[in-house]
Amino acid sequence: MINRVIKNAEEALKDVKDNQTIMFGGFGLCGIPENCITQLIKMGTKGITAISNNAGVDDFGLGLLLQTKQIKKMISSYVGENDEFERQMLSGELEVELIPQGTLATRCLAAGYGMPVIYTPAGVGTEVAEGKETRKFNYNGQEKEYLMEKAFEADFAIVKAWKGDTAGNLIYKSTARNFNPLMAMAGKITIAEVEHLVPAGELDPDHIHTPGIYVHRIFEGKNYEKRIEQRTVRKRA
Repeated sequence: MINRVIKNAEEALKDVKDNQTIMFGGFGLCGIPENCITQLIKMGTKGITAISNNAGVDDFGLGLLLQTKQIKKMISSYVGENDEFERQMLSGELEVELIPQGTLATRCLAAGYGMPVIYTPAGVGTEVAEGKETRKFNYNGQEKEYLMEKAFEADFAIVKAWKGDTAGNLIYKSTARNFNPLMAMAGKITIAEVEHLVPAGELDPDHIHTPGIYVHRIFEGKNYEKRIEQRTVRKRA
């Protein structure tokens, strides 16, 4: 059995270069690869094309990479709650490609499945379709126009899981099971940071969300802020 374990984020990202395309798992501030984002800032990697559902907030998540102007292009479906993102977009400093969320997910999935394109009705007749091919298909007895979207080609996919084993199998917890499983399938090199790293064979096979065959490097992260997660308890009687 292949052992995919490495020491830390520094070793995981050692061959990341400027001007590469990187997928970042997560949804909002939930299930984001905090350790790897911090390491990219330390490395000063520039010209990143970031594929992510969103751009975090001003002082957390991908918002930190925007502050240091390490991202040259954002491919995402939601751009709210980040003033620096808005400023860079409106000033022309940041290239932005907005994609319907379902299309974003399916383009990740297509990359994982080895499908070069997908056809979707989402975006037909809007700015999203400008410069793209459309075709008509008869589906369910109705002829309809569909937009051709290409599968993503990412140099790296960086995901975050709750638990993983030395063979690279991953389990995501609750809402963190969002874009992480799709992106884990799609990167040429997939890096997983996990809260808990256990020996191979310890995870229940029925509970595994991402099989280890998709994961190239895995390490146990530390000091997760998890800003979106809040524990509330009742006062004792």
